[in-house]
Order: sequence, then C-alpha cells, then structure tokens
Amino acid sequence: MANNLATIDDPQVRLASLEQLVSDILSESRSKGASAAEAAVSTDSGLSATVRLGEVETVEHHRDKSAAVTVYFGKRKGSASTSDFSPEAVRETVAAACAIARYTAEDDYAGLADAELMAGVIPELDLYHPWSVDAEQAIEIAKEAEAAGRADTRVTNSEGATVSTYQGTRVYGNSHGFVGGYAATRHSNSCVLIAQDGEDNMQRDYWYTVSRDAAGLEAPRAVGEHAARRTLQRLGARRVATCQVPVIFVAEIAGGLLGNFVGAVRGGSLYRNASFLVDHLGKQIFPEFIRIHEQPHLKRALGSAPFDNEGVATRARDIVTGGVLESYVLDSYSARKLGMQTTGNAGGVHNLRIDSGPLDLEGLVKEMGRGLLVTELMGMGVNMVTGDYSRGAAGYWVEHGEIQYPVQEITIAGNLRDMFMNIQAVGKDVDTRGNIHTGSLLLDNMTVAGT
Repeated sequence: MANNLATIDDPQVRLASLEQLVSDILSESRSKGASAAEAAVSTDSGLSATVRLGEVETVEHHRDKSAAVTVYFGKRKGSASTSDFSPEAVRETVAAACAIARYTAEDDYAGLADAELMAGVIPELDLYHPWSVDAEQAIEIAKEAEAAGRADTRVTNSEGATVSTYQGTRVYGNSHGFVGGYAATRHSNSCVLIAQDGEDNMQRDYWYTVSRDAAGLEAPRAVGEHAARRTLQRLGARRVATCQVPVIFVAEIAGGLLGNFVGAVRGGSLYRNASFLVDHLGKQIFPEFIRIHEQPHLKRALGSAPFDNEGVATRARDIVTGGVLESYVLDSYSARKLGMQTTGNAGGVHNLRIDSGPLDLEGLVKEMGRGLLVTELMGMGVNMVTGDYSRGAAGYWVEHGEIQYPVQEITIAGNLRDMFMNIQAVGKDVDTRGNIHTGSLLLDNMTVAGT
C-alpha cells in the first residue's frame, strides 16, 4: 500500500501510513550503520483552472509524493530522495544516502536538532479543509470572477482568472524518536486585468483571495470587481519629478519589506557575514514602538505549523521588542555556526506579525500629507550585504492628505537600515494572505527618482 499513499482519501489513514513509512526509513538507516538519521515524506494533490476572456485556457491536476532521507555517520552527512515509496526503493534511497555520507568531509556543525527541542504534543491548528470542487466548478468560479472584472468597457483585456485548490500531508521523523505530521489545505482565486483609455494609456493590475478553508475565500464577483477597480484607478498614470518624500508601502507589498528584514537576520546570512545586520543582536534597528513577533499556532493561518522542518517545536516569540533586535531566525546548523540555539525556524518563519497602530490606510495617507503611496514594486534591487535598496515602483501621488493621480515609471531608493528606523506608523489594514502579516507602512524620507 505504501506506493499508493497519494491516492488515500482519509487524512488519518494517510497520516498513519506516512508515519509508518518514516519509521521504516529510519529503521533502514540504522541497519546500514548510520549514527543518526532524519526523514521527511509528503503526498499532495490539487487542481488549478484558468479562464481567459471567458474561455478555458488551462486545467491542471497534480498528484505528487516524495520521500527524502538524510543520514549521519558521525559528522559526515549524506542525503537522497525518491518519489517511489516501495520497500525496494526505500532501501535503495537509504543506501544512496549512506554511500554519499561515506565520501563527504566531516562538518562539525552537522547533525540533528537537539533532542530536548523536539515537539511534544502536536497542537490542533485546524489547517485541513478539503474543497470538493471539480474542474467544471472551478472553471465556472473563474469565469464569474473574470466576467465581473470585465463589466466596465475600459477593461479591454485579461491575463485570466485562476481558481486553485491544494491538499497535502507531510510527516517528519528522526532518530531521536520523534515522528510527527499533519495535513493542510490551501485554496485561492485570482484575477488579472488590463484596462485601456486612449491609444497609449494601458494599465494592468490584479486581486486575489486565499484561505485554508474555501468558505473563507472572497466571493468570485468581489475578486473580479476589486481587480477591475485597482486596474481602472491606474489609468492616466504619469511620472513625477525626482524628490525626497515620505512613502507608504500598502499592506500587500509591505510584507516584502519585512521579508527583507527576515533575510537579514536569517542564520545563513549571518554566519557568512552577508548581512547588514551582522552583530546587531540587542541593538535598536526600528523605532521604539515597533514589535515584530511570530505566532505559529494561529488556527487556519497560512503560516501556522506545530514544528519546523527539523521537528523542533514552534512557539510564539518576539524577534523585535521596543525596536530592539531580540532574536535571530535560526535552524540548528546556523545556530551551531553562531554558537547559539535554533529558534525553530528551519524552513522559515511562521506567521510573522508586526503590531499595528490605530490608523487605516486612509488615515496613513492623511498623516503623510505629501508623498508617494506605493502599490507595486518591480525588480530585485536589494543588496543584503550593504542594505542598499532600489526598486522600480508604481502607485499614487499624494498632496494635502489626498490621492491626486496615479504614478508609474519611477524608482524608490534608500538603505534598509535607514528605512527600518524611519518607519513612522503601521496601519491596521493587516494583510494576512501569507506568512507575513502587516498593515501598510509609512516611512519618512525616501528618494523617488522620476523625471
């Protein structure tokens, strides 16, 4: 039955079968002489349907499974993976990992996470809500979203509306005796539209909704109408003169700025001295009112997880308190390299949140008075070693606390060190459609390069 695990519908039966497979892999590793081992297995399935201009463009079904094993012979490490769950394939995969380990150099920092850090009782996080939508139903939902978005005659084209659903089960175990797993789902609906007003005035924008539970998705019509509204508001965009002004990052892109912060305090960047925040633990890097923390056990949240990719129990913790960097983002390997302990972040952060202030986006715009409201960023102009930041942008020009007109073909620039310290306010319009939860961010004094 092991080789057919991806077709098992009952999540509890599937979970138990995957746990047994992990145990079998660890047992095989021990029999081959490994001093320690860890294994991760997963199965997942999903459906995606895209409609463009009222016609079906793509329908994709997927059903995948994978098993990966890492073995340790003292401080030597070897890894191998397979998509075949048969006993013979498992034995061959473990043998391949062991053969690799025998030829690798010793690494004093290699090994499993510490046994005492393994997750004990696995909390119920309510992450599994399968959606029984079939291809025909998904197509109709996508058509409804796109049709609503194209109702205005100025919406002349579309890049399509897509409905997708995913469900998967993952189990991790290691030779400390830990074996744990859980099932999760993720569903979404998105729409990308193009509007035109005059021969040379064309704009593109989008909207999407995503949830663990399909019942939590925005209505298809609302998705299309929101995408159309955003697209139409950008018509007539112009450039602005080069200046230094306050900038607001709207919530849906502000998460990227916090993602830059996470990248700068991630263990791999720190032990390689490839971050502008090396040796900043305990130092002020944000204003005093800023608190950034993880909440990994939020029910139904997209970033929730009971343990990380090494089996380490996740926990609520502050990373920044009072603007001071209190903790890094570490897995066990980077922690050992830095002489520290893992923070339970093998695989990334879990529901990173920045505490909000009392103002919504409209209030932030009034607070800013004059400046740039950024709604889109382009390019990858971020240097994590120096903190230099320069990206193409689009959005809206603000005067007297009111939006005046849309803006395009500009660049915003600064240094992340200054940008973090120059945060003036965090909006209460929190976007939770990802692993980073933040409201819009008002920053003081960035360079806007235009005409």
